[in-house]
Amino acid sequence: MQRRNFLKNSGIAVAGFAVVPTANLFAGMADTKVKIGIIGVGLRGQNHLELLLRRKDVEVVAICDISERMLASAKEIIRKSGKKMPEIFTGDVFAWKQMLEKIQLDGVIIATPWEWHKLMIIGSLEAGVEYVGSEVMIGTTLEDHWDVVKAAEQHKAQVMMLENVCYRRDVMAVLNMVRQGLFGEIIHLQGGYQHDLREVKFNDGVNPNGHGVEYGAKGFSEASWRTEHSVHRNGDLYPTHGIGPIAHYANINRGNRFLSLCSFSSKARGLHNHIVKQGGENHPNAKVIFKLGDVVTTNIQCANGETVLLQHDTNLPRPYSLGFRVQGTEGLWMDLNKGIYIQDKSAKPHQWDTAKEWLDKYDHPLWQRWSKDTEGAGHGGMDFFVIHAFIESIKRKTETPMNVYDAATWSAITPLSERSIALGNQTVEFPDFTGGKWMYEKPVFSLGDAY
Repeated sequence: MQRRNFLKNSGIAVAGFAVVPTANLFAGMADTKVKIGIIGVGLRGQNHLELLLRRKDVEVVAICDISERMLASAKEIIRKSGKKMPEIFTGDVFAWKQMLEKIQLDGVIIATPWEWHKLMIIGSLEAGVEYVGSEVMIGTTLEDHWDVVKAAEQHKAQVMMLENVCYRRDVMAVLNMVRQGLFGEIIHLQGGYQHDLREVKFNDGVNPNGHGVEYGAKGFSEASWRTEHSVHRNGDLYPTHGIGPIAHYANINRGNRFLSLCSFSSKARGLHNHIVKQGGENHPNAKVIFKLGDVVTTNIQCANGETVLLQHDTNLPRPYSLGFRVQGTEGLWMDLNKGIYIQDKSAKPHQWDTAKEWLDKYDHPLWQRWSKDTEGAGHGGMDFFVIHAFIESIKRKTETPMNVYDAATWSAITPLSERSIALGNQTVEFPDFTGGKWMYEKPVFSLGDAY
């Protein structure tokens, strides 16, 4: 019981810091330009490129991609910015290695297909890069995740997964409320990736979204690689949008950890039906058998007693939703109905308050300070914050607010869910990537208004 109380209280100790300004914390710091290289300037990489070019403290010195079309788009973005054209590396799938060998970089951002992330992260670390920012995921197998963690530890380097939803405005306001105890002791958390991706997984080879039912070699952008995972894998293929914020709410890896996981998968119908409807029964892709179930549900048990429910739902018609639910002993927030209820504080017993009034009141200090800078940034402004945190960490030579243990823990849900489903929905043990450090670490994510 004493250990349980220690773990529980280790997260509460930082509650008051959520509203402490940190503008003067790093006063007098040298104004240096961070030299960044980008591996992958496809549509997602171009989002990061645009944000980096907006910063006066960043110089994009190298970019790498094998697609001439994507490189042409990236060059146009750079020309419009008025910034110096970086050195460009292309030609084959290992051109990124040439970039790392030739250019000395303070940080690397990786925005390539999932299956390349482990190789590129470790390759960057071995080349001496101390800060690596990777798009989700960081590996495809459980072994991949261990390899990345061990490499980061060996090189004493920072690996940050660029999970932008952690910075969504409502998500951060709720984090502020959690830390100030508005929901009481946290009991249960929900989230997921509930987003109709049929027109992302298939296109005509020209447009990034829809207009056809091609994928793989005949597809363009994400359809050229992402859809293959739906053919060959069955699990929660994209857990990080949901689990990232949930992990911060529950202080995962910082006084708490995930203990076990159990996943279930529905039958697969959505992708096949989409192909038949859009391309006809005689289209070659109508014969493809997709392994990914249309709805994958995962339950996770935490060391401090909380339960977590995640859902992956990308193959059926539905509006976008991450399905967040934060429930404690004093109340809850549910993003689907845009409602918050706090016992003895809500307007009426057993009736929802409109979430906006609470979210406005507890707007996180980061959004209060930087909201103007988010204008024009992708995904409602939250892309600004994930790049901002990465760059500020490099400038200050500090640990990134989301570290390699977070990256591995969130991303490893995919292979763990695959294993659980393959074993007939068995509960599987969740590895402790921190090696026990979770018992002594305290929350660091967004404790003030700096980054």
